[in-house]
Amino acid sequence: MRRVCNLTVGLSFLGAVLAAGDAFAQAGKDFVGTWTLVSAVTEQGGNKTDTFGSNPKGILMVDANGRYVIAFSRADLPKVASNNRTTATAEENKAIVAGSLAHFGTLSVNAADKTFTFKIEAATFPNWSGTEQKRPFTISGDQLRYTAAGASGGGTATVVWKRAK
Repeated sequence: MRRVCNLTVGLSFLGAVLAAGDAFAQAGKDFVGTWTLVSAVTEQGGNKTDTFGSNPKGILMVDANGRYVIAFSRADLPKVASNNRTTATAEENKAIVAGSLAHFGTLSVNAADKTFTFKIEAATFPNWSGTEQKRPFTISGDQLRYTAAGASGGGTATVVWKRAK
């Protein structure tokens, strides 16, 4: 009897996992794939700035199960003079931290209200690790646009991606 109960619980769990994957496959299908960064603009106190400089670099990858990884970087990050990231100077570290951001986890989509949520497992901005962040979005053709009301550097960020070919 115990084996039957354990098997039933195990199959129920597997069914829930598969259903969650199916739910993402339906609502999140437009997100699946690789996206390259077009722009990231932050607005704070009436001023707009290019969050990662005038020629930002970035990638967003989403798989069919809703797992994602995202990375942003300024094109002009300084090289570390020592060629060893663990011995970078305070100035080098400050510029690198200010000019880059990455996180990964799972992504869920609410098609009804046109939002998605990052469930962040870990981030280079540690305050975001273990958090959930909801973003309103639009997808038009090969362009994904969303806003982040609580940008990592303050203010509101508008991020635009283009589907990689």
